[in-house]
Amino acid sequence: MYGADYSLPFIRDIKECQPLNYIEPLFRPPSEWKSLILQVTNGCSWNRCAFCDMYTAPQKRFRAQKLDKIAADIIAVAETGGAVHRVFLADGDAMSLPFDRLEAICLLIREHLPGVTRISSYCLPRNLKNKTVEELTRLKELGLSLLYIGCESGDDEVLRRIEKGESFDSSLVALKKIKAAGIKSSVMILNGLGGTGLSQQHAINSAKLMNAAQPEYLSTLVVTLPMGTERMDKSFDGNFQLPDQHGLFVEMHTLLKHLELDKTIFRSDHASNYLVLKGTLGKDKDKLIAQVEQAMTKPLSSGLRQEWQRGL
Repeated sequence: MYGADYSLPFIRDIKECQPLNYIEPLFRPPSEWKSLILQVTNGCSWNRCAFCDMYTAPQKRFRAQKLDKIAADIIAVAETGGAVHRVFLADGDAMSLPFDRLEAICLLIREHLPGVTRISSYCLPRNLKNKTVEELTRLKELGLSLLYIGCESGDDEVLRRIEKGESFDSSLVALKKIKAAGIKSSVMILNGLGGTGLSQQHAINSAKLMNAAQPEYLSTLVVTLPMGTERMDKSFDGNFQLPDQHGLFVEMHTLLKHLELDKTIFRSDHASNYLVLKGTLGKDKDKLIAQVEQAMTKPLSSGLRQEWQRGL
């Protein structure tokens, strides 16, 4: 899970505003905390991933919002007279919308919120299968400049077990298409997703995927199962075992050792992580590896988050 906000107002510097009529719970990346959250879809069209409980509530059944409702929300925000600089298209599957609908939404934002400098969205790799580079380039011209890609893993066995519906190849095709259109990608990899048994291949193949894609941003989160492990247990032959803290560090160490990135901003600072890591890969690779090695050998002096400090 990638961060959540509930009953989020339009944006914090808009005066005398009321929350939009969201279908909650509402999720967005932590880095979008200053953005207008525009709910253009509800839920996730795939919604089968064994690790994810974000859209399992009955009211989160997937559907696209009607364009007139989206337009009304945008106009309502514009009429407050407040400054809006960034827009995040929610929920988890906005890029599943056809190109024509996405173009219309971007045009509405441009017309009514001319101060917006960035539009962003979550994106499943499969959402781009039927979108051309030319179409994505058009959306980039209209302001869509950042996509958050939940690759989760680059290992095909892990992806099969968690029922991601993706593969190394399908993820790479999508990431290359995004880059060709001039859109930035922020990729998420889930630390611990392969359990103890698939930890090493999960790390190595995730690194291979990132090396081939060279995303602008890469982040890692620790897989978190607040509603229990039943679905993951089923996917892992009856017993999913999350690596302990040391095992998570070993997996992170393997990932970093195998990453060969030219200029990717790396963050492992989500609240789910025990160890906060920040840097640019590859220039900070040795420094980041050294931080992980210290956490592995001297955890008490590594400034690790305590359990009570961790969250989604």
